[in-house]
Amino acid sequence: MQRFGHWLHTPWRRSLTTAAAGALPVLAFPAPSLWWFAYAALVPWMLLLRTSPTPRRALYDGWCGGFGFMLAMHHWLLPNLHVFTFVIAALLGALWAPWGLLVRHFLAGEPGAGRVAAALVVLPSGWLMVELVRSWEALGGPWGMLGASQWQVEPALRLASAGGVWLLSFLVVALNVAVTVLVAVRRSRVPAVAGLIATATVTSAAWAWTPRPENTGRTRIAVVQPGVVKGADSPDRRFAVEERLTRELAGRDVDLVVWGESSVGFDLGSRPDLAGRLAELVRETGARVLVNVDARRSDRPGIYKSSVLVGPDGLTGARYDKMRLVPFGEYVPARSLLGWATSVGEAAGEDRRRGTEQVLMDAGGGLRVGPMVCFESAFPDMSRHLAADGAQVLVAQSATSTFQQSWAPEQHASLAALRAAETGRPMVHATLTGVSAVHDARGHRVGSWLGTDASTAQVYDVPLARGTTLYVRFGDWPLLMALLVLAAWCTGEGVRGRRVRRPGPEPLVPPARTVHGSPARPGR
Repeated sequence: MQRFGHWLHTPWRRSLTTAAAGALPVLAFPAPSLWWFAYAALVPWMLLLRTSPTPRRALYDGWCGGFGFMLAMHHWLLPNLHVFTFVIAALLGALWAPWGLLVRHFLAGEPGAGRVAAALVVLPSGWLMVELVRSWEALGGPWGMLGASQWQVEPALRLASAGGVWLLSFLVVALNVAVTVLVAVRRSRVPAVAGLIATATVTSAAWAWTPRPENTGRTRIAVVQPGVVKGADSPDRRFAVEERLTRELAGRDVDLVVWGESSVGFDLGSRPDLAGRLAELVRETGARVLVNVDARRSDRPGIYKSSVLVGPDGLTGARYDKMRLVPFGEYVPARSLLGWATSVGEAAGEDRRRGTEQVLMDAGGGLRVGPMVCFESAFPDMSRHLAADGAQVLVAQSATSTFQQSWAPEQHASLAALRAAETGRPMVHATLTGVSAVHDARGHRVGSWLGTDASTAQVYDVPLARGTTLYVRFGDWPLLMALLVLAAWCTGEGVRGRRVRRPGPEPLVPPARTVHGSPARPGR
């Protein structure tokens, strides 16, 4: 242990070690999916932060760990963004610098029971603020929120229905704080154990009392996944594959057919031949088809990514234009300054245009679906608003073909479980090249996933549900709670700081004089 401490005395070695420690939580996410590891994944990083020799070094260690976390979480972007992946990781990693200072403040040295008890609340609140800031679309969105690692844990999904992924992140960080104290601060193990018991109690209460979705029947939804189609004429060939796979659904009593993101590379308003072929598919299968168009529109300027519903007579008029775009993937922020990025990586050559509002679509037979496109499924507020507006099924159309050999497809598919559990509504995650997945209103998997090697049309019996989850009803209340906790702590610190700086009372009796006429000094 002393040798390791000596190793850390060298600044660059400490920085590398901290970055590696910050990267560890990624193992709790798909593809490794070691969900249980999330409960202690932050401990090495926090042990380093509590031993930071100075507050300035704690800020730097927070940044280094955040850089490691962001780089590991987004490593699959390297083939596309190249050096920009490191730049983005460094910029986002800086968000954890204040959190590093908080960890040192609460856990450095031998903190007493009171300080540890406060740490169990303040440190998770600080982590939530980091996740809130980086959830801004321009910073890349909420991909890799710590609570999302619990997508396959039944008690966690129940908690998500009460407080969303925010509540899961809060509790996971609180567990890590408790484990850190158990490892490093022996005399304060009692509050740490109390924190573990409190977390277990909250989870048990959620299991027992959180309302469960009530099943109201079933609908049959087909996902068409054509697989990888490359080449200059890939839009035409992909359409042909999707057409063939959809035709195989005839006679299978399907209620809705969903194609993936960018499944149609032509504007259907200017290609009546394609719209007619889609309408023919609807008549053959007896189900409307929800496609996704990535093309320059004929009725307004610019390129849009749009979910378009097709009926037996052609376009139904139901259309949703993607609102939240992927920075550098679908638009370049400050293109006048950063436009050169298109020559380095695979950034968008032309910015996509944004939609202005979310849309509910009538898929026939009274079935109301709420579409989202690509990484919009990472934003919990979008699915919550769709559920509140009356969506019976959430649908995300995605394409991760560029990242086939990475962890990205499975990470993306896992988000459907959380969004379903949060809203109490089933969710269909349909992709071009996998992974496609369906989850019921409790977040449980329906049927089998379609992997990145599949080219098929799969039919899912999707249970419908009614009722309103606590998360849909009350929204992001864990964030408000975290803000109040941090505000109360900052106020307390300010009051204590004023008390320390306040001068003591003036003496009531003038100091005695010595024989030389100078004031007497204490102890002399």
